[in-house]
Amino acid sequence: MGERFERHRQPWTSDELQKLRTLAGKGMALKAIAKALTRSEESIRDRAKADGIGIAKLR
Repeated sequence: MGERFERHRQPWTSDELQKLRTLAGKGMALKAIAKALTRSEESIRDRAKADGIGIAKLR
């Protein structure tokens, strides 16, 4: 089972958004970004899609 996050449904801060853009720009994987921001992978994916940020897909 995946990790549980205490921050359920917390609003995104501008700091977190900046960090998301930076990490995604460096080509980090979704799992690594989620761990760095202590948010779920689904949360990261949804926010990135809403903001038009591309997340690297591992193959």
